[in-house]
Amino acid sequence: MIEISTDKSKLQIDVIHQFITNAYWAKGRTVAEVKKTIEHCFCFGVYLDDKQIGFARVATDYTVFAYLMDVFILEEHRGKGYSKALIARIHEAEELKSCKVWMLKTADAHGLYKQFGFTTLRSPEKVMERILK
Repeated sequence: MIEISTDKSKLQIDVIHQFITNAYWAKGRTVAEVKKTIEHCFCFGVYLDDKQIGFARVATDYTVFAYLMDVFILEEHRGKGYSKALIARIHEAEELKSCKVWMLKTADAHGLYKQFGFTTLRSPEKVMERILK
């Protein structure tokens, strides 16, 4: 049975960093950068027998907007419904109940997120981004 917790003191930074720094969306992110992102976000750790096997964070104002990021389940634990349980727990979080606008970027998990109401942009002409290299 997995545990999903928002207690930041339980997060295993080495596990998170090792996965994140090799992920297509965050290749090369440093430990210091991982710690800083955790410090400034609402985080969810996924644990099996007290070992961290997954993670997600939400950048949010806790009122209107929530941006879901850095979602992962370690490869050896995939296919068991853990990612679905993680996203469900995030969407059930009392702290995020009033957020009406949710966003995320993904290259490969559209099927998962569609189950929770995520869609392509309804008005892409209203969305802008600034990406620095």
